Amino acid sequence: MPLVRNPILPGFNADPSILRVGTDYYIATSTFEWYPGVQIHHSKDLANWELVTRPLNRKSQLDMRGDPDSCGIWAPCLTHDGDKFWLVYTDVKRKDGSFKDTHNYIVSSPSIEGPWSDPVYVNSSGFDPSLFHDEDGKKWFVNMLQDHRRRPRSFAGIVLQEFDPSAGKLVGPKKNIFKGTELDLVEGPHLYKRNGWYYLLTAEGGTAYHHACTLARSRDIWGPYEVHPQKHTLTSKDHPHAALQRAGHGDIVEAPEGKTYLVHLTGRPTTQERRCVLGRETAIQEAYWEDDWLFVKNGPVPSLYVDVPGERDESKYWAEQRYTFENGLHKDFQWLRTPETERIFDTQSGKLTLIGRESIGSWFEQALVARRQTHFSYDAETVIDFSPTDERQFAGLTAYYCRFNFFYLTITAHSDGQRELLILTSEASWPDGKLNMPLADPVQIPNEGKVKLALTIRGRELQFFYALDGEELKKIGPVYDASILSDECGGHQAHGSFTGAFVGMACSDLNGTALPATFDYFVYRPVQLQTDGSSVYFQDP
Repeated sequence: MPLVRNPILPGFNADPSILRVGTDYYIATSTFEWYPGVQIHHSKDLANWELVTRPLNRKSQLDMRGDPDSCGIWAPCLTHDGDKFWLVYTDVKRKDGSFKDTHNYIVSSPSIEGPWSDPVYVNSSGFDPSLFHDEDGKKWFVNMLQDHRRRPRSFAGIVLQEFDPSAGKLVGPKKNIFKGTELDLVEGPHLYKRNGWYYLLTAEGGTAYHHACTLARSRDIWGPYEVHPQKHTLTSKDHPHAALQRAGHGDIVEAPEGKTYLVHLTGRPTTQERRCVLGRETAIQEAYWEDDWLFVKNGPVPSLYVDVPGERDESKYWAEQRYTFENGLHKDFQWLRTPETERIFDTQSGKLTLIGRESIGSWFEQALVARRQTHFSYDAETVIDFSPTDERQFAGLTAYYCRFNFFYLTITAHSDGQRELLILTSEASWPDGKLNMPLADPVQIPNEGKVKLALTIRGRELQFFYALDGEELKKIGPVYDASILSDECGGHQAHGSFTGAFVGMACSDLNGTALPATFDYFVYRPVQLQTDGSSVYFQDP
């Protein structure tokens, strides 16, 4: 059977937590400020994955209005105790500066599709929580522990405490069971038990180019934990030319036949600046046990090609996606922060209507609906009907990373009411969040009528297009550098920007009159070029 090429979840799918229930595999990944919270994919063969649910989908579970970029939902942990599914996650309200406000919760469900419970609040002492179900029926909660004093480290270790599901709270003593290695920044803990050993898998080194998986074990859950003889079971940190970079933050699963796999996040940088436009993606590695230690096959450097039970169907990955809205919003789309979707969009007309709210990049209420960029090169287009009366009303097509990084082709109006096309860009503008000035020259268009808006991305080059009714697409504006839509340019560089590039539709009304914009459809068309990383999908290992 042909080997499967990593990543198995391309595009922004970070911090994977993997679970097998019977013959079904599930991976939960972080969604940060994008709503609904947590992506869960399903597979029967570890090769072909389908998004099945985003469980945090109502106000009683999640409200991220005010959460800064790359805050929100961090590092979910998905488990099953033989009775039901458990999902543990952090809602991060602040991450910059000396303090982090990180609130940890648990939800549960009898089935993966739900209904998922309202959250049980657990603690706020750190992030990356995980729940371990021991053989004796006890449940143990671990999370990284933070110390704003840096005495001696801000990432102070991994704290363990028992969780009582009946009482819905932590009980008994707590202990810092593992302070990490000299690589520092210990986080992402997962506990396992095998052959009488407790294993603690953590991430270290930060989530950029020194990232690693570190494994330790103990006969007692409380420790002491001894570190793996390799120390880091998976890392690319000493191999800058490896195809899969930033490898770390992993989780372990055992197949029914006994074979072990490790899933982990990874990045595929492009350009000389090493920019990961597709964000942090999910990859998988074969692993094996020797002397009661887990080793990655051909590790610790991750392999680009792996042997898994299934063979991937590449046709879905390369198929054009044409989205219409007669049946609501397709599952590929997400929006930002708010659970009150009726205030930002509706599809009752069979089209997508965005209701003009705050400015693009707002951390509270902006009407922006988008999907992940999952290919290095692609086309996107939509048709919009929008009648602005002045410059504070604008809507259109955007390639978006965060408030500091976006390209936005808008329909707007001049102060005299004349409708025009105007490109707004914010290009690595952290910390100011300013538009790049001067703006490209506007193009006047008739005050009524639909307009087709389109963009092409070819590697790092982005070009916008437009067409009036009955006309062919015309270029508008210069060629932009789309590689800035990346973690490395997202505002806080690779250690503080955690999502990935999106493409979609947006609408703002800074007058506060909620002027709507209507979109007929949305097209995302993958393009394969030999000059970008996507071409290796068709190369033999």
